[in-house]
Amino acid sequence: MDITGRIIYPTAPAEGESHSGVAVVVPAPQAVERGETHEEFMARIAAKDVPAGVPYQIIPIGDLPADRYFRNAWEYSE
Repeated sequence: MDITGRIIYPTAPAEGESHSGVAVVVPAPQAVERGETHEEFMARIAAKDVPAGVPYQIIPIGDLPADRYFRNAWEYSE
């Protein structure tokens, strides 16, 4: 299966910081279980890796900025 998405969720602000960041979960293709659809796989990984009660989104890879230089400045919006 070709993993075509990423899971993003907001992180809590670090001590002394005024804003939170964005965590990006990159699912490992070898973790796909037999017979599992892409949607089922992504939902299972999100349930496992996103902290309880934290909102998340599953987005296409292309929606992430290609330039990681300002990655700490990314903001999460629903």
